[in-house]
This record gives sequence, structure tokens and C-alpha cells, in this order.
Amino acid sequence: MPLHTFIERHLSWAPPWIVGLVLVGLALTVALGLHDLLVKAVGRSIRRRSDFTRSLVVRTRGPSRLALVIFALGWVAQIAPLSPRDTRFIQHALLVGFVVLVGWMVQTALDIGSALYMRRYRTDVSDNLLARKHLTQIRILRRALKILVIILTAGVALMTIPAVRQVGVSLLAAGGAAGIIVGLALQPVLSNLIAGLQIALTQPIRIDDAVLIEGEFGNVEEITGTYVVVRLWDLRRLVVPLKYFLDQPFQNWTKESSQLLGSVMLYVDYSVPVAAVRAKFDEVVRASPLWDGQVANLQVTDARERTMELRCLMSARNSGELADLRSYVREQMITFLQTEMPEGLPRDRIEVFPADGAGERGGQPLQ
Repeated sequence: MPLHTFIERHLSWAPPWIVGLVLVGLALTVALGLHDLLVKAVGRSIRRRSDFTRSLVVRTRGPSRLALVIFALGWVAQIAPLSPRDTRFIQHALLVGFVVLVGWMVQTALDIGSALYMRRYRTDVSDNLLARKHLTQIRILRRALKILVIILTAGVALMTIPAVRQVGVSLLAAGGAAGIIVGLALQPVLSNLIAGLQIALTQPIRIDDAVLIEGEFGNVEEITGTYVVVRLWDLRRLVVPLKYFLDQPFQNWTKESSQLLGSVMLYVDYSVPVAAVRAKFDEVVRASPLWDGQVANLQVTDARERTMELRCLMSARNSGELADLRSYVREQMITFLQTEMPEGLPRDRIEVFPADGAGERGGQPLQ
């Protein structure tokens, strides 16, 4: 027996709106229950699959649930004993829901597509310049496309409502007075959106770049549509507007490569044999696993009134290893000077002459 015939025979005593509510509740219960069963079945079947396959199920869970709900409510609208006005209202709500569903599916497709694209690159290696380049481009472009999808979805949804149809047209065509108002209201968003596209194309910064900005050193942790989060060395977060990186100067230590040079400055007495200190520095650097095997050099870079300035130059694979290598070399060299050449530490000299003025007559100073 068809369901609508059963309703006419056995539920004719109930008001139509009660029957409609019962059918809506029943349809939602069946749709949500069926969706949960399908998700659990799929989850059990892919339990041994890759992390990407499991994340794919998680990403599509929301759109698939909404699709089943729309289908169930559409079926209720056809069989429920509702007035023409109520039927038109439900059909219009389902139309708006379908527009939202399409926009949600497009955003999910963007997430899946970007994840598939980034599977070709590894970011867990030391020299991950190419991976960080593509990761930055994908994240910024994905956010820009998501904003565009939201605007288009909102515009199409508003066009289905006669009272605000012009607003929807303005969002899609950017025309008329409403379009000008919306454009002025969205000017900061649009300017940051354009700045984000410029950063994605020109690549002044990338995810995990080591940067020096406003006197603070850190790594680029996140690039959003309006700001950039820099993780500082002490785990603080510096939030910088996106346009700053296009308008203001800053230092990018990993623009071309993650390999970096670092130095440790030593100030020693003139009596120190530089060759012996250089040999110890080579020994310390070559024994450290933090050194990348490229640059290790010690030079006298300055000669001051009381001390010599020795620069210990070394290289490492990335900024984190370089910081640890510099600290290690600094500690080892100071220990070497303290134990092997204590007379080579910086000191002041004082010459004392006898009171009878022997120093002025060519006598020897008292030590």
C-alpha cells in the first residue's frame, strides 16, 4: 500500500500540520540513521587503508549527511498532506539547501584535490623548499577559491528569495547600488585576498620559512586570508597582517634554500695561537652531527686594542639545527680556552715602574 494512501485512510483524523511534523521527524530519523550506518560500514572497510582514505571519509561525511536530509525532506514534501503554501515553503527551503549543498561539495572537492596534489611532495625532510613552495600556493589559492565559492553560493541562494534577489544579483555581478555598498564593505577582505594571491604567485614567504621581522626571529606557521602567524623561537606567536609582507621589508632566511650559515664570535688575547684554535674548531664542528659538511672556517675578523676577534663560521641544514650547532660550538670553544689556554682569555695589562724613575732612564718595568 502506498504511504500517502495509508495516511489518507488511517491518519485523516489528525490535523495536517501534525501529520507533516511526524513525517518530517520520521524522515530525518531514517536519513540520519541510514547515514550513520553507511559511515560505520565504510569506516570498517577502510580501517586498514591509508590515512588519506580515512580523511576522505571524514571530509565527505557532512555533505553526504546533508544530501540524505534534503532527499528525505523532498520525499516528505510530496506525500505529506500540506497546504500549497506550506508545500511551496518547504520546496523553496530545499532549493536553498541544495544550493548550499553544491557549494559545500565544491569546497570539499577543493580540499580533496589539494590533499591529492600535496601527496607528491614531502615536507618532513630537511631541504623541503619545493614542498613548502607548493604547500603555500595550494593553501592560499584554496582559501581564495573557498571565499569565491561562498560568495557565489550566497548570491545564488539570495537570488531564490524575491525580497533580496537584487542583493544576490549584486554579489554575482557586482552591479548597482547594492553592489557598491557590498564592495565597500568587503574592501579589506578583497585587498587581503588580492595580497594573498600575490604572495601565492611571487612567494616572498612560504610555510615554515625562517624569517626575521620586527626584530623577532621565527618560522612561518600559517598563512590565512588576512594574516600570517609566525612561530617565534620561544613558542610565542607573532600575528602579522598579510599586506605587511608586500609593503614592508623583512628578512627571509630560507628564500632559496633551507641551508644556513651561522657564526660564533670569540674575543681572545693576542698571545693565543690562532692555528691551534682553528684546529680545535675544525675538530669540534666535524664531530657534530648537526654540521652539514659544507662550511667550517675560522678567521681573524678584527684586531682591537686589547683583544682579537675570531669568527667561527659554520653551516647547517636548517635554522633549528644551526641554532643548536652554534650553541654547541660556543660552549666547546669556551671550555677549550678555559682549560688549554687560560692565558688567552681577554685581560688588561698594567706596567709598573719603580718610584725612582728607573723606567724613564731605560730600566725594566716591574711585572
